[in-house]
Amino acid sequence: MSSNVEVRHPLPPFTRETAILKVRLAEDGWNSRDAEKVSLAYSLDTKWRNRAEFANNREEAMRFLMRKWDKELDYRLIKELWAFSETRIAVRYAYEWHDDSGNWFRSYGNENWEFNEHGLMFNRYACINDMPIKESERKFHWPLGRRPDDHPGLSELGL
Repeated sequence: MSSNVEVRHPLPPFTRETAILKVRLAEDGWNSRDAEKVSLAYSLDTKWRNRAEFANNREEAMRFLMRKWDKELDYRLIKELWAFSETRIAVRYAYEWHDDSGNWFRSYGNENWEFNEHGLMFNRYACINDMPIKESERKFHWPLGRRPDDHPGLSELGL
């Protein structure tokens, strides 16, 4: 493999263990809210559908993430593996955030991911619903950043 080829482990074909690791690494990246760093997990020609918005390359995906985290404040995300094949992973997830007026939301979604041989995601299809919640109904209370290993996942939280 040429030294100038971007590689993002774990690589396909996925096993249950490597698919779970790929999901956790994606969760950790998104919880960093570092759009430039997160965008490196996607191929240069990545194609996204996120709600009604489309991204057609890594640069557009990065700009999308920047807008997202400017709007969705105190963002905390949990992802869970739903299914996988050799090059594809399906996840379900929930995240909590508030807007600049202090209104809290829990957003629920499903994503379908497809990876190239270098472990970069080149297709991402996301469907998401936002549910207004009271601040007292929040379930994701860890400090901003990576979810602690001992924090319950979606299934344990009944979500």
